[in-house]
Amino acid sequence: MKEIYIRTITGVFFLVAIIGSILYSPFAFFGVIFVFTFLALKEFLVLSCTQGITSQNVTYLGLGMFCYILVGLIGLGYIDIRFAFLLLLLFPILVIQELFRKDNPSWKRIGSYLTGFFYVAVPFGLINALFFLPGHLTYSIAIVVGMFAIIWASDVFAYLVGSKLGKNKLFERISPNKSWEGSIGGLVFALLTAYVLSLFFKELNLVQWLIMAVLLVIVGTLGDLSESMLKRQAGVKDSGNIMPGHGGVLDRFDSIIFSTPFVLVYINLI
Repeated sequence: MKEIYIRTITGVFFLVAIIGSILYSPFAFFGVIFVFTFLALKEFLVLSCTQGITSQNVTYLGLGMFCYILVGLIGLGYIDIRFAFLLLLLFPILVIQELFRKDNPSWKRIGSYLTGFFYVAVPFGLINALFFLPGHLTYSIAIVVGMFAIIWASDVFAYLVGSKLGKNKLFERISPNKSWEGSIGGLVFALLTAYVLSLFFKELNLVQWLIMAVLLVIVGTLGDLSESMLKRQAGVKDSGNIMPGHGGVLDRFDSIIFSTPFVLVYINLI
């Protein structure tokens, strides 16, 4: 019972931080996600089993946060998109750093660092671009709120339905607790959430909201499984313990960061 209370309190705090910052302003949300990005990059560094001296970890975190800031500010319209070419410098910078490393230089380490940038920092930055819909000059909270609401509804009800009715494993060798029953339950409630969103946010019509819900459930589940694969490789249950009862930042955002590029493409296509 105590664990449920801790999980609930942490969940409410997380919900208030995310939704509160979205409602306040895009730049407030940018700041909140800045903190989560930093924590998630540190978690990934541990999970990827990348070992390095302190200065190199500082370089990794510094470049990772640079990725987030650059992509986020481009998405918010504060920086011209042409500056995205700066991301092309990440690889040679990491190679040069590794070249001058005195103890055991490794291409594997370069790959781990780059994966952290493009798995964590860039998707977190891209979320900020969802405040501005194609063809609209003013920002809208519809897509950002909708993405979080649909994924949260899917996650919560997939867990509830799966814990009660789950018998057929979805992907047992990666995540033994996930079931087809839970996934279907999550999809149903994601569609219901999409319907409710269509009543309040007219930026998308009902069909577009429903398609987005299906996309988020499928891609979000794959994102969850991908992070489970990473944790299984590292031999840990949670990505961290920064959020009591919920694990780490990657545990809470795995579906979001994996889904964001797909949502951005979808929104621009429609």
